[in-house]
Amino acid sequence: MVMAGVPARRRAPADYPGCPDTVGIALERGRVLRAPRWGIPDFLIALLGFILLSVPAVLVGEFAGWPLAWTLLLGVTLPWLALGGWPLLTTWLQGNGPVVDLGIRLTWRDVGWGIIGGAAALVVGGAIALGLQALFPELTSAAAEVGEDLKAEGPLVAVLVFALCVGLGAPIVEELAFRGLGYNALRKRGLSTGWVIVITTVAFSLFHFEPTRIPILLASGAVLGVLRWQTRGVGAPIVAHAVNNLPGAAFLLLG
Repeated sequence: MVMAGVPARRRAPADYPGCPDTVGIALERGRVLRAPRWGIPDFLIALLGFILLSVPAVLVGEFAGWPLAWTLLLGVTLPWLALGGWPLLTTWLQGNGPVVDLGIRLTWRDVGWGIIGGAAALVVGGAIALGLQALFPELTSAAAEVGEDLKAEGPLVAVLVFALCVGLGAPIVEELAFRGLGYNALRKRGLSTGWVIVITTVAFSLFHFEPTRIPILLASGAVLGVLRWQTRGVGAPIVAHAVNNLPGAAFLLLG
C-alpha cells in the first residue's frame, strides 16, 4: 500500500493499512519511523488498569477520611492514569509517540466532522433513550448519579470539576483508548475496518458497566468509530464525544 502523497521510498513499517494520517504526515516530513511494538495486549492493559484502579481510588479517599465529594472525584479521575495514560506511555516507549501512533491532531476539518458526528450521536441516542424509558422509567446514567451525590454533599467547585471531567476529560481519555490505541492495534493486526468499528464499539459500550444504556452507547460508539475511519485520526472523535457529553455536563451544573 502506498499512501496518497507519501513517496514509496519514504514508506516505513509504521505505515500499515488504516494507520492514522499522522503517520503519513510524519513520513512526508522525512521522519524515520519504526514499526510500533504496542498492540492488542496494551489495549487490554489500559482497560484492565482502569478497572483495577477504580476500587482502590475510592478506598483511599475513604481511608483518608476525605469528604465524599473529593473521594468520588478521585474515583473518577485516578483510573484515567491507566485508560488514557497507558496509550500515551506505551506508544512513546514502543512506537513513534502518541501524536503519530494514535493520530492526535485537530484540524478545522476534524472540528467540523466532530460537531456533525456529535450532533448525530445526540439525536440517535436521544431517540433510543426515549424508547428505553418505556422499559426503564428511571433510566439514568452513572455520571448523573455521581453528579446528584456531589450536588447534595459537595461544594460547588466539586460539581464544576466533575462537569469538566464529563464534558471534556472523559472524551479525551476514552478516545485515546478506544479510537486511538484499540482501533489502531486491531487495524495493525490486519482486521478490516468494519470489524474494528464493531469490536471497539461493543467494547466501548460494555466498558461503561451500564446495562440499561448499552443501546445508547452502541449508537454513540458506532458514530465515533465511523469518524475515526473517515478522518483517520482521534481529533474528530474527541470533538464528537465532547459534543455528545457537554449537554449532560451542563445539566449537572444547571439542572
